[in-house]
Amino acid sequence: SSGIKAEWPLRPGEMFKKFEAKESIVGTNQIKNSVQRSIRTKLIDTYPNIEEYINDILPKKVNLKVVKCQDHIELISTDDEILFFKKRDGPFYPTLRLLHMYPNMLPKVQVDKGAIKFVLSGAHIMCPGLTSPGADLPEECLPTDTPVSVHAEGKINALAIGHMKMSSDDIKSINKGVGIDNVHYLNDGLWRIDL
Repeated sequence: SSGIKAEWPLRPGEMFKKFEAKESIVGTNQIKNSVQRSIRTKLIDTYPNIEEYINDILPKKVNLKVVKCQDHIELISTDDEILFFKKRDGPFYPTLRLLHMYPNMLPKVQVDKGAIKFVLSGAHIMCPGLTSPGADLPEECLPTDTPVSVHAEGKINALAIGHMKMSSDDIKSINKGVGIDNVHYLNDGLWRIDL
């Protein structure tokens, strides 16, 4: 098991759909060094592939901030870049910008070309968009509640970060309904935010 499994306390797809910095951000606080160490440990536990890059992503001497937002959303940022987000006591998830710099942080799934416009509008990812020609699910079963990097047929970078609502084996066998919840996608409010 990859260590990535996490409970999903979010209302997927809606978290950043109408996110605007001026209205959504409640406050910003500096994160103490002891809390930074705790965050680093949690990230390595949740995303084992991040360990070799953790000092590049979160240098030990960097000033980390927590940006508190409405709806119990927290963003972890440096002075100029948002790196991770979470809701309530849920786990931290990387932003797409960070995922583009470190693409092996999350397991990859691929949707077919027909799903692209729906994913980019914040829609959840239906099973047929993950099982049709042009789509791709990994051989190894991804369990329910696994965060994934959602790629599109013919594209290099991820277009969304998703959360497995069904295991990849169930997506293949059932092939109906929502397979992955869309959490953060290109050009949503989190992508466009400017601190």
